[in-house]
Formats: sequence, C-alpha cells, structure tokens
Amino acid sequence: EKSTTTLIEENGYHDLIYINAAKIFQGIHNQKPQDRILVRYGDDSATPLLTFKDEYSQRVSYELAFSALKYQDLLEKILLDSCAYPCHSIPDELTSLLVVMLYDLQDRKFQAREIVDEEEPVAEVRKIEHYLYNFKTKLAAALARCRIKHDALSIEHILPETIRKQEQRASVVPLYAWINTLKISLQDVVKSLETKGFRRVESVSDLDHYTYCIDQHCYDVLVFPSSLKKELLNLDLFTDYKLVLQ
Repeated sequence: EKSTTTLIEENGYHDLIYINAAKIFQGIHNQKPQDRILVRYGDDSATPLLTFKDEYSQRVSYELAFSALKYQDLLEKILLDSCAYPCHSIPDELTSLLVVMLYDLQDRKFQAREIVDEEEPVAEVRKIEHYLYNFKTKLAAALARCRIKHDALSIEHILPETIRKQEQRASVVPLYAWINTLKISLQDVVKSLETKGFRRVESVSDLDHYTYCIDQHCYDVLVFPSSLKKELLNLDLFTDYKLVLQ
C-alpha cells in the first residue's frame, strides 16, 4: 500500500507547495538577454516570503522549483508553441507559477490533479491550473513535437549533454542519512531496517539494492544506494524523522 507522500506526488501537490516552488523559481530562473526575452517573469527584486508547512513541503517545493529550472527552456517553448503564452489574463508576476505548474502537469502525463478536501485553496493556483488544463491537448502536442524534433524518448533526452552528464553523476552518488538519536538508537534502526528487508554491508562499494552500511567516520550516519531515494522517504523511519536524509 502506497503512503500518503507517494500518492500526493503522483496526483499533484498542495496549493501552497506550488506557490512556494514558484517563488523559489522566480529567484533562480535563467534571465536571458533583453533582445531574446520571449517569456517575461515580472519583478524578482524582492526576497520571497516562503511559508512551509513541514520538512516534506520544504523539500518538494525546492525539488519542484529546480526541476522547472532544469527544463526552463523546454517549458517556455511548449508554452509559446501551444499559444498558451502570452495570455492577457495572466500577469507576468504569475509566469513562474505557470512554468512550475506546467512542469508538474507534464510530469503527470497531463492528468488532472487530485484535490485534497482539507486543503485550503489558493486562488492563483486554481486559476493557473484551470488555464493549463484547458490547454492540455495543445500543450501535450507541443511537447510531442519537441520530442520528435530532438528524436527523444523522454524530456530527459532533450537536456543539453553537460546537464545529462551531471544528472548521471548525481544518480549514482550514495544517499546519506543521519540517525536522529533523540528519537531512536542505532540498534533500533538496524532492527527496523532488517524487518523491511534491508541487509547491512561493510562499505559503500558493497551497496546494491536493499542494502546499507554505517559510515566509517560517523557512526550515526547510514549510507544507502542512490536508487532507493523515493522508497526510503516513504519508510516510517524517515516520515517520523528518526532518519533524516542529508
């Protein structure tokens, strides 16, 4: 049975996460020379006020913002090619939200977001969501044309080679997790991991599938294979903050 965290990620995020991700993206997006600007992002001189509900909200807000940054050029092309941009009813100040939510929409294969009942709606998010969903057919077609042009099976293959190499390197870096000794001991962590099918190995070079090792310099740090990130974050050890991903 999938955890709430996974279900939220597969069906979309809370409104506040989109707002925070858009504020982060506004401050980090690539600014192009004046004569090459086709998509305008409004004024980003002010420091954004970020309000995070919890550590999970903070993490996914930053992940969403940096994912949008990585594909900024592609997302802008999709907006322009589909004629979803420019739009007189959407001010420049909401362009970052438009780009962030477009990234998430295409990541969900242009499927509608599952709204959480207890969530407090944010008007700007619902407005952009409704607008993008009305354009979903044209947006999907624009993405398909871009993939055909680049002979790419997925959007990852459209990225510049330098970024793809960085992604490949990052994908094999082991994951480090601190043991929150205020909540749990190393011995209890080991027992919990064993019940979940994890096997302890001696060193990082031995990591493979459901294995972990204890860092040789810090005995309150565990190391896991990079491929297990999503599964680890759904374990109760992480959701209860007994283990904290570095």
